[in-house]
Amino acid sequence: MSIRALIFDLDGTLVDSLPDLAEAVNELMVANGLAPHAQSAVGSMVGKGVPVLVQKAFAAHGITMEGEALATQVKTYLGLYEPRATRLTHLFPHTAEMVKALSRSYRLAVCTNKPTAVSRKIVDSLGIGTEISVVVGGDSGVTPKPAPDMLWLVAERLGLAKDEVLMVGDSENDVAAAKAAGVKVAVVRYGISDIPADELDADFVMDDFREIPAVLEQLSERV
Repeated sequence: MSIRALIFDLDGTLVDSLPDLAEAVNELMVANGLAPHAQSAVGSMVGKGVPVLVQKAFAAHGITMEGEALATQVKTYLGLYEPRATRLTHLFPHTAEMVKALSRSYRLAVCTNKPTAVSRKIVDSLGIGTEISVVVGGDSGVTPKPAPDMLWLVAERLGLAKDEVLMVGDSENDVAAAKAAGVKVAVVRYGISDIPADELDADFVMDDFREIPAVLEQLSERV
């Protein structure tokens, strides 16, 4: 089958959200009497959902956070982050024009471990909301990435088979989820992964979104 839809990761792929994420994490740290983290350190904590981000932020101070205590801190973090989620967050270069161009021929979706509502708020506020028909977040009721379940859910909501979609991400979680789901995956080199893109074992590695048409052309030639 040919590719009929593209599924984008959000943080580190479509948008640079690290400044807002880091500020919210550090507000949480200060509220708990702890020192803030460097933005780069917060970047290494991002990608596996809010509970893991919060756990890692406390773990970096030698504090184990789990159970009800973790749930409370996650709620506090979301209260700090969600109102400011679009304050400093911005699209990476060339994503806006490519998303709009691709939407003329392909269905577009977002698959992120970030909560769904704030993810939709971000894409809407950055002017690409009308092009993104489906947003599946980490609170969608299925196991988050790196499990394949979220990608399967996106494909189901798009009404497409797994070999009709291409995943575009930036991290090992994106690649692992795609491979487990039986979906082709391309990664960008500018993401926030602590593993270099060329070492992620993706099907394609791109400098930026301008290379997506070439990837799609290669996939069409393989059919």
